[in-house]
Amino acid sequence: MWRLKLFAALTICLLLLDQVEGSPVPELSPARRRPRRMTPFWRGVSLRPIGASCRDGSECTTRLCRKRRCSLSVAQE
Repeated sequence: MWRLKLFAALTICLLLLDQVEGSPVPELSPARRRPRRMTPFWRGVSLRPIGASCRDGSECTTRLCRKRRCSLSVAQE
């Protein structure tokens, strides 16, 4: 009976040790993360049409992002 208890205790210890070794690697801070680089082909394919949502002009086919939308004209005031 004591052998069964010893075996169970060792098995639990080994499982816990395996969990510690398998812990995830901490991620890099956002400042150290490199931005993705796109080739000219994929940059052209991924451009958004007029009226689509955008963060900056590089995402739009017209290269104009106004009020978070791809725009056709320079000023919309």
